[in-house]
Amino acid sequence: MNDLGHGPPQIRSTRLASVRRRYALTAVVSVAWHLMVLMALVYGRTETPPPPEPEPMVVALVDLKPMADPVKPDDPPRPKPVKPPPPRPIFRQTPLPPPPDVVPLQAGDGPSADGDDEMSDAQVASAETAGSGGAGRACNMVRLLQTALRKDPLVRNAVAGAHRGKALNVWNGDWVRHRGQEGNGLAAVREVIMWEVGFAPEACRAEPVRGLVMISLDDSPGAARVVLGSDRWRWTDLLFARGAVSP
Repeated sequence: MNDLGHGPPQIRSTRLASVRRRYALTAVVSVAWHLMVLMALVYGRTETPPPPEPEPMVVALVDLKPMADPVKPDDPPRPKPVKPPPPRPIFRQTPLPPPPDVVPLQAGDGPSADGDDEMSDAQVASAETAGSGGAGRACNMVRLLQTALRKDPLVRNAVAGAHRGKALNVWNGDWVRHRGQEGNGLAAVREVIMWEVGFAPEACRAEPVRGLVMISLDDSPGAARVVLGSDRWRWTDLLFARGAVSP
């Protein structure tokens, strides 16, 4: 600085400007160096990586209801057992109600007609049967009675107990009493016949009949047979104690 005060003013001015330039350059270099150091500190620092994210938790839904046993394909489904129906009684537990306009007869109280309780084949050779009815009739009462008698187990048992190889005569104007039987006309046979005749159409009940009528309890040879009838009679005659009337 002492040098700057000597010499002519023009030279002093030149020297002063040179010093100023050196100071300015020094200041710029210092600032630039400090900036470089600061940038190295900021950008040269190693960044710490973030911690890894935790793995997602797997959640499974569980059904707590008991599972049914799987059906094996080799085992076919078993059918449910069918409960058998209750056994039906063979014998009738209660008697049938009487048909209309019929006075019921107690066993052993009804009148017994005179005559044999069995009939020979010659006597019934011309008797009317279920298959011998002619055309033009109101109805086939013989077939109606035969169907009803064959279906009744009491009738079949009663006839089997009294049958001895010949046709059984059960009605000849009155109900016939059979040996070993408490009632007239074989009570079970009489009951079914009176029931069917009582509820038959009026035209059938009023139909006149001549001679004997024979009813077979079976289609096999030698089957038990019952016979009923007189010279002239109507089906309504079977509903009363006595009834042979003229047409």
